[in-house]
Amino acid sequence: MLAELFAVLSPVIIVAGIGYAWARSGQNYPTEFIARLVLSIGTPSLVLATLSRTDLDPQAFISIALGCVLVTGCMGLIGLLFSRLFRQQWKVLVPAFLFPNTGNMGLPISLYAFGEHGLALAVGFFLTLSIFQFTVGIALSGNAASMRDLLRNPILISLFLALPIIFFDLQLPRWLGNTVSLLGGMTIPLMLLTLGVSLASIRLRHLGSGIGLGALRILLGAAVGWGIGAALALEPLTHAVLVVQSAMPVAVFNYLFAVRANRSPEQVASLVLCSTVLAIGLLPLILAWWMPLVN
Repeated sequence: MLAELFAVLSPVIIVAGIGYAWARSGQNYPTEFIARLVLSIGTPSLVLATLSRTDLDPQAFISIALGCVLVTGCMGLIGLLFSRLFRQQWKVLVPAFLFPNTGNMGLPISLYAFGEHGLALAVGFFLTLSIFQFTVGIALSGNAASMRDLLRNPILISLFLALPIIFFDLQLPRWLGNTVSLLGGMTIPLMLLTLGVSLASIRLRHLGSGIGLGALRILLGAAVGWGIGAALALEPLTHAVLVVQSAMPVAVFNYLFAVRANRSPEQVASLVLCSTVLAIGLLPLILAWWMPLVN
């Protein structure tokens, strides 16, 4: 089991570590360009490639999407409760609990832990969460999210293109399937490199609250994912992916939004960095529980 866990997590840690070391060494990394490339081309291609080559049951896709909606709602309420309990700004804690790192970390971990089918389910969770992130997340950052911008978002466009493939069991033309597979192949490595670079640029303060709230975000996310999956009577693989995606650390996007809005960016940075480091220790425990049930 330890060897399997190491095989799952080591690629994520090593590649993100390369990005971290690259940034700390003073080498240039065009973060904005890479992020735009991943969001505009890489991720939509990964969505289409994964969902077209995986025999994903439409009911499983609906189940993971519904689970994501319920988990997101519960985690938002928990963030609001903690903001009152710990006398923190709710616009700081609520996004941190709402938006875990289901892209940069969630997708590769689901791939290495549960294979292509697990990745397809994780993509369903990621796509559903993206709708909230590009609407509620942008609104919480102090910027209005227009319907026009939402409809032009490449990730959401890829979702609309993928739905007929899932529900009508369609196949992409071979030339198109090969193209999106090639482009999608760059996404996960670049996501992890960018995660490492982003973590290297964060200056850590508020260490105590970052560790405490970061641990709560991961553990409560896993607990809520487990509870909702049990309530929905999900299949073991769908349930496992729901738990793992729900247990991801605070997304780096939250830090970028906080900087843009000038809303306690140092506290958000602490939540992002502490929860990411804690995830390295806590996720193996979660995976050790679920991997034997689905493999």
